[in-house]
Amino acid sequence: MLSRIASILLIVILALSYKAIKPPAPRTCGSPGGPPITATRIKLRDGRYLAYKEYGVPKQSASKKIVFIHGFGSCRHDTVIATNLPSGLLEELGAYIVSFDRPGYGESDADPKRSPKSLALDVEELADNLELGPKFYVMGFSMGGQAVWGCLKFIPHRLAGASLLTPVINYWWHGFPYNMSVKAYYEQLPRDQWALRVAHYVPWLTYWWFTQNWFPTSSVVQANPAVLSPQDLSVVSNFVKKEHPSQVKQQGEHESICRDTMVGFGAWDFDPLDLDNPFPDNTTQVHLWQGTDDRLVDVTLQRYIVKKLPWIQYHELAGAGHLFPYIEEVSAAIIKTQLPSAKRNKEIKLR
Repeated sequence: MLSRIASILLIVILALSYKAIKPPAPRTCGSPGGPPITATRIKLRDGRYLAYKEYGVPKQSASKKIVFIHGFGSCRHDTVIATNLPSGLLEELGAYIVSFDRPGYGESDADPKRSPKSLALDVEELADNLELGPKFYVMGFSMGGQAVWGCLKFIPHRLAGASLLTPVINYWWHGFPYNMSVKAYYEQLPRDQWALRVAHYVPWLTYWWFTQNWFPTSSVVQANPAVLSPQDLSVVSNFVKKEHPSQVKQQGEHESICRDTMVGFGAWDFDPLDLDNPFPDNTTQVHLWQGTDDRLVDVTLQRYIVKKLPWIQYHELAGAGHLFPYIEEVSAAIIKTQLPSAKRNKEIKLR
């Protein structure tokens, strides 16, 4: 009798545990009970839909066309290089920008098979659907900056140029010296070490870890100000309230922020530090921007990357944190530096 009761209790515990760690299915936009479709979208070859938003001059008259890749916990509306520029600059440069919801965010369908390669191919297919021409620029911020590595690896022949804005670093890229990546990893808050450890080693537990209340979870997920620099805090205090905050995770956390973390800090099928120069004729420029006081992305690791990849033009911003693209003059310098008709800013110092 006791053994039967124990067996039943074990089954109940296992069932409850499974329910807790099993993420719910995404609430696909336009499906019964799902969020409404409000964005302009394209249908990809595999049947998924990708939502996008356009900025700047009409693409038919644009001389420069840019695909922007948003960061963690953001969507197509959070296009820092378009929304934080001096008035009229995009028109002056003849620039068109398209930003899209990465899979699982906003109104883009989830992609359970998402990888650095699949996202690069999504970028290429979006550009082809919108008829951006044989070559276009890519710019990515934070986790979106990390995604630009996939574009450099898998679609370099389509790129007119690329900018990585404080791209997130995967501590498990094998090209880093072991002691350097370990030191940077342990400089994070313990809660963030655990969040990334779970995402890398037991990714099937990521949803549970991000949504449970027993242990401290990711500082970024919980908007913990401890990971922001003084400059970041100043920038945040000046933020205009987001127009569409509810859209970011409206399809569910698992296929947005959880999938982002699992892909970004998971096992990659290539290492950016091993990339050969995809533009040996030097007609295409790649820029990487990094702040010295970034509490989320380690500047020491970023310096090592550009030392290994000397074909990347490195711009280190003194005193800048992680959110420097939200500063108007910096955002303007980034886009002017990338686009060939603009005067190049060799050095920017921030107070």
